[in-house]
Amino acid sequence: MKTKTIIITFTRNPELGKCKTRLAKTIGDAAALRVYRFLIAHTESVLSQIESDKAVYYSEQIRDNDIWEAKHYQKHLQKGADLGVRMLNAFENAFKANYLKVIIVGSDLYNLKPSHINDALLALDTNDAVIGPAEDGGYYLLGLKTLNPIVFKNKEWGTETVFRDTMIDLKNSSVHTLETLNDIDVYEDLVYNSTLQNIIAQND
Repeated sequence: MKTKTIIITFTRNPELGKCKTRLAKTIGDAAALRVYRFLIAHTESVLSQIESDKAVYYSEQIRDNDIWEAKHYQKHLQKGADLGVRMLNAFENAFKANYLKVIIVGSDLYNLKPSHINDALLALDTNDAVIGPAEDGGYYLLGLKTLNPIVFKNKEWGTETVFRDTMIDLKNSSVHTLETLNDIDVYEDLVYNSTLQNIIAQND
């Protein structure tokens, strides 16, 4: 049965040389792919514990037989020239499908827990928006109750200004802020993480 909430995640097709490219500059394509496979598996394990509809948006092509089982996840292809347009299109799709709460969450968060998403869903009961700031100045989660196109526009995606500029766009809305988490984009993000270091050290 369809719920009134949906959790969206964007994922890159986990292919050699096509994911975690900034991380790969330090540890190589093969190790970066292993790290990314670990992170998306962790994301799926977290989302599987949430009672909500769920959707995965692929970067290049939809895959049928992967960790995102079709019986649990709606499957779509990302559409748009930049991240903002792709997210806007995903939110538009969700609201057109009559969802009342729409949340997007990153797929590269080692410290993501079900409680972060459950807290976000709860916050949307009494707030217009919810956001989870990332240590690098971006955000790892954004939730809305109504479509607000401006939050997806005029951003320098991948830079330290994204969270700040998004909060400016939401200045006339009630916003709940989650705890700050560290997403894994470059080697410095995992240099002290023993689990991910062990994954890097595996033989190719």
